[in-house]
Amino acid sequence: MNDPETVLHYLDVLLKESNFTKAARELYISQPYLTQTLKRIEKKLGVQILNRNIPFSLTEAGTKYYKYLEKSVSRKNKLEQDLLKYSHPDREIIKITVLESLGTFLLPTLLHSFLKENSNISIQIIECSPRRSENLLLSEEVDCYLGQTPKSLSKGILPYLNGSETYYVVIPQSSPYFTPGKFILPQDSLSLKELLKEPLILSTGGSAIRHQVNGLLQKYKITPNIILESKSVLTATGLSINGLGITISSASILKRYNQVPINLLPLESNLISINYFLAVKANRKLTPGLKKLISHFNKLNLNEDIK
Repeated sequence: MNDPETVLHYLDVLLKESNFTKAARELYISQPYLTQTLKRIEKKLGVQILNRNIPFSLTEAGTKYYKYLEKSVSRKNKLEQDLLKYSHPDREIIKITVLESLGTFLLPTLLHSFLKENSNISIQIIECSPRRSENLLLSEEVDCYLGQTPKSLSKGILPYLNGSETYYVVIPQSSPYFTPGKFILPQDSLSLKELLKEPLILSTGGSAIRHQVNGLLQKYKITPNIILESKSVLTATGLSINGLGITISSASILKRYNQVPINLLPLESNLISINYFLAVKANRKLTPGLKKLISHFNKLNLNEDIK
Protein backbone atom coordinates (compact mmCIF):
# COMPACT_ATOMS: atom_id res chain seq x y z
CA MET A 1 0.00 0.00 0.00
CA ASN A 2 1.48 3.34 -1.09
CA ASP A 3 -1.09 5.82 0.21
CA PRO A 4 0.30 7.40 3.43
CA GLU A 5 -3.08 8.83 4.44
CA THR A 6 -4.76 5.40 4.29
CA VAL A 7 -1.91 3.73 6.20
CA LEU A 8 -2.13 6.44 8.88
CA HIS A 9 -5.87 5.84 9.20
CA TYR A 10 -5.34 2.09 9.50
CA LEU A 11 -2.75 2.60 12.24
CA ASP A 12 -4.93 5.10 14.12
CA VAL A 13 -7.86 2.68 14.20
CA LEU A 14 -5.64 -0.26 15.21
CA LEU A 15 -4.17 1.77 18.07
CA LYS A 16 -7.66 2.82 19.14
CA GLU A 17 -9.23 -0.65 19.04
CA SER A 18 -6.22 -2.86 19.94
CA ASN A 19 -7.99 -5.57 17.97
CA PHE A 20 -7.66 -6.45 14.28
CA THR A 21 -11.24 -7.70 13.89
CA LYS A 22 -12.80 -4.59 15.47
CA ALA A 23 -10.46 -2.30 13.53
CA ALA A 24 -11.28 -4.01 10.23
CA ARG A 25 -15.00 -3.68 10.94
CA GLU A 26 -14.60 0.05 11.60
CA LEU A 27 -12.52 0.45 8.42
CA TYR A 28 -15.05 -1.53 6.32
CA ILE A 29 -12.38 -3.99 5.17
CA SER A 30 -11.78 -7.65 5.98
CA GLN A 31 -9.65 -8.66 8.95
CA PRO A 32 -7.30 -10.82 6.81
CA TYR A 33 -6.76 -7.89 4.42
CA LEU A 34 -5.87 -5.56 7.32
CA THR A 35 -3.53 -8.14 8.85
CA GLN A 36 -1.77 -8.86 5.55
CA THR A 37 -1.49 -5.15 4.74
CA LEU A 38 0.37 -4.50 7.98
CA LYS A 39 2.59 -7.57 7.46
CA ARG A 40 3.48 -6.40 3.93
CA ILE A 41 4.40 -2.93 5.23
CA GLU A 42 6.56 -4.40 8.00
CA LYS A 43 8.24 -6.81 5.55
CA LYS A 44 8.96 -3.96 3.14
CA LEU A 45 10.41 -1.78 5.90
CA GLY A 46 12.29 -4.68 7.48
CA VAL A 47 11.08 -3.76 10.98
CA GLN A 48 8.09 -4.33 13.24
CA ILE A 49 6.03 -1.14 13.55
CA LEU A 50 3.21 -2.32 15.84
CA ASN A 51 3.42 -4.01 19.22
CA ARG A 52 0.56 -6.52 19.34
CA ASN A 53 0.41 -6.66 23.15
CA ILE A 54 -2.84 -5.20 24.55
CA PRO A 55 -3.18 -2.26 24.29
CA PHE A 56 -1.49 -1.96 20.88
CA SER A 57 1.34 0.55 20.64
CA LEU A 58 3.88 1.71 18.09
CA THR A 59 7.41 0.37 18.32
CA GLU A 60 10.26 2.87 18.29
CA ALA A 61 10.67 2.20 14.56
CA GLY A 62 6.90 2.43 14.14
CA THR A 63 6.86 5.87 15.76
CA LYS A 64 9.44 7.09 13.26
CA TYR A 65 7.43 5.59 10.40
CA TYR A 66 4.22 7.19 11.73
CA LYS A 67 5.91 10.61 11.79
CA TYR A 68 7.17 10.02 8.26
CA LEU A 69 3.62 9.26 7.12
CA GLU A 70 2.32 12.41 8.81
CA LYS A 71 4.92 14.52 7.02
CA SER A 72 4.11 12.84 3.69
CA VAL A 73 0.40 13.57 4.12
CA SER A 74 1.18 17.13 5.16
CA ARG A 75 3.32 17.73 2.07
CA LYS A 76 0.67 16.22 -0.20
CA ASN A 77 -2.09 18.33 1.37
CA LYS A 78 -0.01 21.49 1.13
CA LEU A 79 0.74 20.82 -2.53
CA GLU A 80 -2.98 20.29 -3.25
CA GLN A 81 -3.84 23.52 -1.49
CA ASP A 82 -1.08 25.45 -3.30
CA LEU A 83 -2.31 24.15 -6.66
CA LEU A 84 -5.95 24.85 -5.89
CA LYS A 85 -5.67 28.52 -6.75
CA TYR A 86 -4.63 27.49 -10.28
CA SER A 87 -7.00 24.56 -10.86
CA HIS A 88 -10.03 26.11 -9.10
CA PRO A 89 -9.35 29.79 -8.52
CA ASP A 90 -12.85 30.34 -7.13
CA ARG A 91 -12.82 27.40 -4.67
CA GLU A 92 -11.56 27.24 -1.07
CA ILE A 93 -10.78 24.03 0.83
CA ILE A 94 -11.33 23.93 4.59
CA LYS A 95 -9.78 21.02 6.49
CA ILE A 96 -11.57 20.03 9.68
CA THR A 97 -10.25 17.58 12.26
CA VAL A 98 -12.68 15.95 14.69
CA LEU A 99 -13.04 13.00 17.06
CA GLU A 100 -15.09 10.31 15.27
CA SER A 101 -17.72 9.86 17.99
CA LEU A 102 -18.31 13.62 18.10
CA GLY A 103 -18.22 14.04 14.33
CA THR A 104 -21.12 11.61 13.81
CA PHE A 105 -23.38 14.13 15.56
CA LEU A 106 -21.80 17.56 14.96
CA LEU A 107 -20.61 17.36 11.35
CA PRO A 108 -24.02 16.73 9.73
CA THR A 109 -25.50 19.55 11.81
CA LEU A 110 -22.68 21.93 10.93
CA LEU A 111 -22.11 21.13 7.27
CA HIS A 112 -25.53 20.40 5.78
CA SER A 113 -26.75 23.97 5.43
CA PHE A 114 -23.26 25.52 5.30
CA LEU A 115 -22.27 23.71 2.11
CA LYS A 116 -25.64 24.48 0.51
CA GLU A 117 -25.03 28.18 1.14
CA ASN A 118 -21.34 28.09 0.10
CA SER A 119 -20.98 26.05 -3.08
CA ASN A 120 -17.48 27.48 -3.68
CA ILE A 121 -16.13 25.84 -0.50
CA SER A 122 -15.00 22.21 -0.17
CA ILE A 123 -14.58 20.43 3.16
CA GLN A 124 -11.97 17.79 3.98
CA ILE A 125 -12.57 15.78 7.18
CA ILE A 126 -9.83 14.15 9.27
CA GLU A 127 -11.03 11.92 12.11
CA CYS A 128 -8.47 11.41 14.85
CA SER A 129 -7.74 11.75 18.56
CA PRO A 130 -7.86 15.13 20.36
CA ARG A 131 -4.08 15.08 20.85
CA ARG A 132 -3.40 14.58 17.15
CA SER A 133 -6.09 17.13 16.24
CA GLU A 134 -4.31 19.76 18.31
CA ASN A 135 -0.96 18.90 16.73
CA LEU A 136 -2.42 19.13 13.23
CA LEU A 137 -3.99 22.49 14.03
CA LEU A 138 -0.84 23.99 15.58
CA SER A 139 1.29 22.80 12.65
CA GLU A 140 -1.27 24.35 10.24
CA GLU A 141 -1.97 21.02 8.54
CA VAL A 142 -5.69 21.58 9.15
CA ASP A 143 -7.68 24.80 9.34
CA CYS A 144 -9.93 24.10 12.32
CA TYR A 145 -10.65 21.58 15.05
CA LEU A 146 -14.18 20.60 16.05
CA GLY A 147 -14.21 19.30 19.60
CA GLN A 148 -15.49 19.43 23.14
CA THR A 149 -14.19 20.50 26.57
CA PRO A 150 -12.19 23.62 25.63
CA LYS A 151 -10.59 23.80 29.10
CA SER A 152 -8.19 21.04 28.07
CA LEU A 153 -6.90 22.79 24.92
CA SER A 154 -3.21 23.59 24.49
CA LYS A 155 -1.88 27.13 24.41
CA GLY A 156 -1.98 28.76 21.00
CA ILE A 157 -5.45 27.45 20.15
CA LEU A 158 -8.43 29.81 19.99
CA PRO A 159 -11.85 28.13 20.53
CA TYR A 160 -15.26 29.50 19.55
CA LEU A 161 -17.81 28.02 21.96
CA ASN A 162 -21.38 27.01 21.23
CA GLY A 163 -23.69 24.64 23.03
CA SER A 164 -23.25 21.67 25.30
CA GLU A 165 -24.79 18.29 25.92
CA THR A 166 -26.17 16.36 28.85
CA TYR A 167 -24.36 13.30 30.15
CA TYR A 168 -26.07 10.27 31.64
CA VAL A 169 -25.21 7.29 33.79
CA VAL A 170 -26.07 4.24 31.66
CA ILE A 171 -27.71 1.47 33.73
CA PRO A 172 -28.10 -1.83 31.83
CA GLN A 173 -30.71 -4.49 32.50
CA SER A 174 -28.13 -6.60 34.32
CA SER A 175 -27.66 -3.95 37.05
CA PRO A 176 -29.47 -4.31 40.40
CA TYR A 177 -30.36 -0.61 40.00
CA PHE A 178 -32.25 -1.17 36.73
CA THR A 179 -35.93 -0.08 36.77
CA PRO A 180 -38.10 -1.95 34.21
CA GLY A 181 -40.36 0.12 31.97
CA LYS A 182 -38.34 3.31 32.35
CA PHE A 183 -35.86 5.04 30.02
CA ILE A 184 -34.97 8.42 31.53
CA LEU A 185 -34.98 8.35 35.33
CA PRO A 186 -35.63 11.41 37.53
CA GLN A 187 -32.33 13.07 38.39
CA ASP A 188 -32.65 12.43 42.13
CA SER A 189 -34.10 8.89 41.90
CA LEU A 190 -30.79 7.08 42.48
CA SER A 191 -27.61 7.78 44.44
CA LEU A 192 -24.77 8.64 42.07
CA LYS A 193 -22.29 7.66 44.77
CA GLU A 194 -23.76 4.15 44.97
CA LEU A 195 -23.89 3.78 41.17
CA LEU A 196 -20.20 4.63 40.89
CA LYS A 197 -19.39 1.76 43.24
CA GLU A 198 -20.80 -0.70 40.67
CA PRO A 199 -18.61 -2.39 37.99
CA LEU A 200 -17.65 0.39 35.56
CA ILE A 201 -16.78 0.60 31.88
CA LEU A 202 -14.94 3.86 31.20
CA SER A 203 -13.07 5.68 28.46
CA THR A 204 -9.31 5.69 28.88
CA GLY A 205 -7.40 8.18 30.99
CA GLY A 206 -6.56 10.66 28.24
CA SER A 207 -10.16 11.51 27.37
CA ALA A 208 -11.97 14.66 28.49
CA ILE A 209 -14.90 12.71 29.91
CA ARG A 210 -12.62 10.36 31.89
CA HIS A 211 -10.90 13.34 33.50
CA GLN A 212 -14.25 14.55 34.81
CA VAL A 213 -15.36 11.06 35.89
CA ASN A 214 -12.13 10.79 37.88
CA GLY A 215 -13.14 14.05 39.57
CA LEU A 216 -16.47 12.48 40.59
CA LEU A 217 -14.70 9.43 42.00
CA GLN A 218 -12.45 11.69 44.07
CA LYS A 219 -15.41 13.80 45.19
CA TYR A 220 -17.20 10.74 46.59
CA LYS A 221 -13.94 9.12 47.80
CA ILE A 222 -14.59 5.96 45.75
CA THR A 223 -12.03 3.38 44.70
CA PRO A 224 -13.64 2.36 41.39
CA ASN A 225 -14.19 -1.18 40.16
CA ILE A 226 -13.20 -0.58 36.51
CA ILE A 227 -13.68 -3.81 34.60
CA LEU A 228 -13.04 -2.48 31.08
CA GLU A 229 -11.58 0.63 29.44
CA SER A 230 -11.85 1.80 25.83
CA LYS A 231 -10.37 4.66 23.86
CA SER A 232 -13.79 5.07 22.24
CA VAL A 233 -16.84 6.31 24.19
CA LEU A 234 -18.92 4.57 21.49
CA THR A 235 -17.34 1.24 22.40
CA ALA A 236 -17.70 1.85 26.15
CA THR A 237 -21.38 2.72 25.64
CA GLY A 238 -22.02 -0.41 23.59
CA LEU A 239 -20.33 -2.64 26.15
CA SER A 240 -22.40 -1.13 28.95
CA ILE A 241 -25.69 -1.44 27.08
CA ASN A 242 -24.94 -5.12 26.50
CA GLY A 243 -24.81 -5.67 30.25
CA LEU A 244 -21.11 -5.63 31.09
CA GLY A 245 -21.26 -2.71 33.53
CA ILE A 246 -22.27 0.88 34.15
CA THR A 247 -20.82 3.74 32.11
CA ILE A 248 -21.28 7.47 31.56
CA SER A 249 -22.14 8.60 28.05
CA SER A 250 -23.54 11.56 26.13
CA ALA A 251 -26.95 12.47 24.76
CA SER A 252 -25.74 12.54 21.15
CA ILE A 253 -24.64 8.88 21.43
CA LEU A 254 -27.49 7.59 23.59
CA LYS A 255 -30.31 8.98 21.40
CA ARG A 256 -29.88 6.03 19.07
CA TYR A 257 -30.68 3.60 21.89
CA ASN A 258 -34.14 4.88 22.90
CA GLN A 259 -35.74 1.49 22.16
CA VAL A 260 -33.18 -0.47 24.19
CA PRO A 261 -34.14 -1.63 27.71
CA ILE A 262 -31.71 0.54 29.69
CA ASN A 263 -32.07 3.34 32.24
CA LEU A 264 -30.43 6.73 31.85
CA LEU A 265 -29.81 8.88 34.91
CA PRO A 266 -29.12 12.51 33.86
CA LEU A 267 -26.14 14.24 35.46
CA GLU A 268 -26.19 17.87 36.53
CA SER A 269 -23.95 20.17 34.47
CA ASN A 270 -21.98 21.15 37.58
CA LEU A 271 -20.88 17.50 37.89
CA ILE A 272 -19.90 16.91 34.26
CA SER A 273 -19.75 19.77 31.79
CA ILE A 274 -19.13 19.26 28.08
CA ASN A 275 -19.05 22.26 25.74
CA TYR A 276 -18.63 22.18 21.97
CA PHE A 277 -16.06 24.34 20.21
CA LEU A 278 -14.70 25.12 16.77
CA ALA A 279 -11.06 26.05 17.24
CA VAL A 280 -8.44 27.71 15.05
CA LYS A 281 -4.78 28.43 15.60
CA ALA A 282 -4.43 31.69 17.50
CA ASN A 283 -3.03 34.63 15.51
CA ARG A 284 -3.43 32.79 12.19
CA LYS A 285 -5.09 34.90 9.52
CA LEU A 286 -8.55 33.52 8.77
CA THR A 287 -9.60 32.91 5.19
CA PRO A 288 -12.99 34.18 3.99
CA GLY A 289 -14.42 30.65 3.99
CA LEU A 290 -13.19 29.90 7.51
CA LYS A 291 -14.74 33.14 8.77
CA LYS A 292 -18.05 32.03 7.26
CA LEU A 293 -17.76 28.58 8.86
CA ILE A 294 -17.09 30.09 12.31
CA SER A 295 -20.05 32.44 11.90
CA HIS A 296 -22.26 29.53 10.84
CA PHE A 297 -21.11 27.45 13.83
CA ASN A 298 -21.88 30.28 16.24
CA LYS A 299 -25.47 30.50 14.99
CA LEU A 300 -26.30 26.81 15.46
CA ASN A 301 -28.38 25.47 18.32
CA LEU A 302 -26.10 22.70 19.61
CA ASN A 303 -27.57 22.04 23.05
CA GLU A 304 -28.13 18.28 23.09
CA ASP A 305 -30.18 16.24 25.54
CA ILE A 306 -32.79 13.48 25.47
CA LYS A 307 -36.47 14.25 26.00
